[in-house]
Amino acid sequence: MTPRLAFALDAAHRAGRRTLAYFQTGAPIEYKQDGSPLTRADTEAEREIRDLISQEYPRDDVLGEEEGGRLEGGTGWVIDPIDGTKSFVCGVPLYATLLSFEESGEPLVAVCYLPALGEVVYAEKGAGAFWNGRPCRVSKVRSMEEATLSCGSHASMDAQGRAQGLAQLAQVCRATRTWTDAYGHALVATGRIEAMIDPVVRPWDISSMRLIVEEAGGRCTDFRGGRPPGSEAISSNGLLHSLIIEAFAS
Repeated sequence: MTPRLAFALDAAHRAGRRTLAYFQTGAPIEYKQDGSPLTRADTEAEREIRDLISQEYPRDDVLGEEEGGRLEGGTGWVIDPIDGTKSFVCGVPLYATLLSFEESGEPLVAVCYLPALGEVVYAEKGAGAFWNGRPCRVSKVRSMEEATLSCGSHASMDAQGRAQGLAQLAQVCRATRTWTDAYGHALVATGRIEAMIDPVVRPWDISSMRLIVEEAGGRCTDFRGGRPPGSEAISSNGLLHSLIIEAFAS
């Protein structure tokens, strides 16, 4: 394990544990201009990670959901203090603290910590992916009839013109669920489901998860199969990826 990955694991755990102080407490909720919720847990968790980075890697650029920033040359840290704030404010434990380090736009280390579940999934470029300290791999399911797919909210699928493709997949796969946000991608990386369909993502939503999925043997692309994913993402076990892409192209 490189020093950057060890640092990322520690920072994500510290920030994630901070969110638990507000989880299921009825903490006040504010709303951003785009209508998404914001809590003190979001802002405090991001600030904690930024403070740790400034101490350990003071020259590194940082991009975060709550405080913004930019990565010069695509190199630096990417933070999502709470991926799944809507779940968080509902008291649902399917939210994550995400932290990655990118170089020239490619993530090299990535951490997805699910504090309310006590799970962590992480990866390092070329070194594989790990779930609670043990190597993890995507599933080996090869047929859609045996596959379980997850997706973003039905409203977002419809708003992005992806509802018809999802309906087509739902007719043939074993099950579809809305285990959304980073948790859905983590389920793919750990072999518990076959695909996560995410119609709207920002850099901090997907930076960690695409490395984790790929290091677990899967694929993470946009809806046309392009890599890296931009404003949308599909992660899968790789074996079913082309079939999923075809459903959204038809």
